[in-house]
Amino acid sequence: MPSVQPPRAVFAMDPVHLPLLFPPPLMARLQELAELDTDVVVQDFTEPSAAAALAGAEVLITGWGCPHLDEEVLAAAPQLHTVLHAAGSVRSLVGEALWADGVTICSAVKGNALPVAEYTLAMILLAGKDAFAHRERYRGTHAYPSPAETAHTGNLGRRVGVIGASRVGRRLLQLLQPLDLTVALYDPYVDAGEAAALGAELLSLEELLRSSDIISLHAPDIPETYRMLDHDRLALIRDGGVLINTSRGALVDPVALTDELVSGRLSAVLDVTEPEPLPTASPLYALPNVFLTPHIAGSLGNELERLGRIVVEELERLVAGLPPAHEVRHADLAHVA
Repeated sequence: MPSVQPPRAVFAMDPVHLPLLFPPPLMARLQELAELDTDVVVQDFTEPSAAAALAGAEVLITGWGCPHLDEEVLAAAPQLHTVLHAAGSVRSLVGEALWADGVTICSAVKGNALPVAEYTLAMILLAGKDAFAHRERYRGTHAYPSPAETAHTGNLGRRVGVIGASRVGRRLLQLLQPLDLTVALYDPYVDAGEAAALGAELLSLEELLRSSDIISLHAPDIPETYRMLDHDRLALIRDGGVLINTSRGALVDPVALTDELVSGRLSAVLDVTEPEPLPTASPLYALPNVFLTPHIAGSLGNELERLGRIVVEELERLVAGLPPAHEVRHADLAHVA
């Protein structure tokens, strides 16, 4: 039986990510599976070198820094049938032309969800111990807190409200299950039985906000969730509540949130903001009740290898004639990240 010709693949991303996504063992597996020039990493589809590479490309291996994939790319790559995205959401990456042409789109978004959930769990537990406020006080007093200052501190029975049973949200719910916390969930696509199986009580958004000590956002950035936490809904959160956002800044009204945080009524752990990054004059940088990080919850450093491994495994399935394990369907974009 004649051997099957390996597909021709092209990298399209910022080349700085390539060695972390595909360290030597993974890169060797890629080269065994596909006809691939590892020296060609496309960043600009209009360059002559890109045109030559795209002309024969059947598979695009994309990542952060990949240009938008639109009808011009499809015209330049007439044999393209698969995009393997070694990152998270493809919402802003893939244009309508590729969906309409039937190109298979796969993403490592499930792998990227793991470190986000881990980061969020860490922040929930630290927030429950009031670690950020204690750090600030300790810097100034150089003294241990009194029993009165720790009377309302601790994670036993703390109520955590999770907004969104996304991939990150579901992984977080799994991580929360062994802990002595009570967990609530809001997600319009989940029923009470499924929420219970995930270890959470299904509540309306308003009731979740009213009853939770710590609230963690994991909803997708779609029109229906834009500014879902506006002035009125933020006002529902009990005094001393903590908001954790590792999703997208657009889900929260930035003016209303800033007002709440400047007042000191609420605290926040913000890995994402709107705009991103914040203006240098933003008061959030200096507030003692705000723990602000530069969008680090997702895959960084050695965690990128997990994303590359998913891409390699998808390519193995493609070569073997098996259906993809991480396909993104156009219809799903209405309610996923």
